[in-house]
Amino acid sequence: MVVTQSIESAIRYYKALQNILKDKGLPFKVLIAFSGSKDVDGIEYTEAEMNGFAEKDTRIKFDEDDYRILVVANKYLTGFDQPKLCAMYVDKKLQGVLAVQALSRLNRAATKLGKKTEDVFVLDFFNSSTDIKASFDPFYTATSLSEATDVNVLHELKEVLDDVGVYEWSEVEDFNSKFFNKEDAQVLSPIIERAAERFINELELEDDDKADFKIKAKQFVKIYGQMASIMPFEILDWEKLYWFLKFLIPKLPIKNPEIDALDELLSSVDLSTYGLERVRLNETIGLDDSDSIVDPQNPNPRGAHGTDEDKDPLDLIIQSFNEKWFQNWEVTPEDQRVKFISLTKSIQAHPDFESKYLNNSDEQNKSIAFEKIMNDVMAQQRKQELDLYRLYAKDDAFKIALFDTMKRMASVSK
Repeated sequence: MVVTQSIESAIRYYKALQNILKDKGLPFKVLIAFSGSKDVDGIEYTEAEMNGFAEKDTRIKFDEDDYRILVVANKYLTGFDQPKLCAMYVDKKLQGVLAVQALSRLNRAATKLGKKTEDVFVLDFFNSSTDIKASFDPFYTATSLSEATDVNVLHELKEVLDDVGVYEWSEVEDFNSKFFNKEDAQVLSPIIERAAERFINELELEDDDKADFKIKAKQFVKIYGQMASIMPFEILDWEKLYWFLKFLIPKLPIKNPEIDALDELLSSVDLSTYGLERVRLNETIGLDDSDSIVDPQNPNPRGAHGTDEDKDPLDLIIQSFNEKWFQNWEVTPEDQRVKFISLTKSIQAHPDFESKYLNNSDEQNKSIAFEKIMNDVMAQQRKQELDLYRLYAKDDAFKIALFDTMKRMASVSK
């Protein structure tokens, strides 16, 4: 998934990626996802027109082998479950719950597909590790993450693994030769089994030594897997050891319960895969495990949530809407606040607002009156707020959320 700053950026990225795929003669295709239409360089684009099929089919097509890249601006950053998704290139400001939800698109189990933790990474061109840490901290209460890893750690890991004697280098060479010649599994398995037998019985390793070897092997596979995905390397021995260890690791049993737990942690998808610098692919984001209080999705606009700081009720209402729906509306949070306040003032200036809504004691008639007022205001501002009007007219869930938000804002700000 390529995450861009705007629909216009998404369209330009899409076109550039199409050209790259064509120039390289690669067999797969790229998709784009955005709501409504967008004029770029005098040409009006829609998702359906660019992809060649209806919007509702985009997520279905992305599951097919023909499509490997999805370019987005806001759409599909939340609520999109695609287990095959393994990489995200970010060229957009991500903050708060949107950052957590967007990056979590990668956190989907895919055991049947062979998706491993080393296959998952984020390459971020826009946000700093401090930004991401600030976004994730309020939601984090689990085990701390490992230290930052420099690319040179692979030299150290390989030396340690070689010295244990679990495998002979001739076996690594033999396995790779047969593996890439597409030999049958029955030919490959005995090579792995010989190394596993040494690990289990012949070397008479202590349980802690076995655990240490397996964890270091998993670290090597994980770190090299991330690097090889985005950087060219000419150290062929790393590549050969990577493939050998990928098949050997599942054959290495360990008994220490505490190490088992750590081993399981190393197999999970976590933020240590968040790459920020070209020479620091395993950049760690250490999260604060102290108690945090997070506002609910629909906070009480008159209450304080775990803080003595006074908050503008309008900001709390906007924040509640933004956390769920901002991904479909291409405006910055600041612009969104301005637009919301402008809509609120237009609603309050409507000739029926006070008589038929504000001073109406019948809740049912009151709601009907507000809906009519809201529709009138949206129709009046259609030209100025075309993107918002399209969402309001076409997306029922968005319409309900916006309706409720405007109702609350009009009530508390009068």
